[in-house]
Amino acid sequence: MPESRPQNADFNRAFSDAKRQASNAAGEASDAAQDLHDQARDSAGRVADATVKAASNTAGSLEDALRRTIKTQPFTALAIALGIGWLFGRMHRPI
Repeated sequence: MPESRPQNADFNRAFSDAKRQASNAAGEASDAAQDLHDQARDSAGRVADATVKAASNTAGSLEDALRRTIKTQPFTALAIALGIGWLFGRMHRPI
C-alpha cells in the first residue's frame, strides 16, 4: 500500500500540471479570439464608413449629371422620363 500513495501523488501532480497548462492554453486562445474579433470589428467599421462615403459621392455626382443633362437637353430628358414612366406602368399590369 505505501507504493500506491506516491504514485497517486505523482498522478495528481501530473493531472494538476496538465489542467493548469490546458487552462493557460484556453486563456491564450480566448485572448487571440478576442483580438481577432476586435480587428474584424474595426475593419468592418472602416469598410462601412468608406461605403457610405462612396455612396454619398456617387449620389452627388449622379444628381449633378442629371441636372446638367436636364438643363442642356430638356427634350431628351423628357423623352427618357416618359419612357421610364411607361416601363414602370407596364410592370404593374398583368400580362
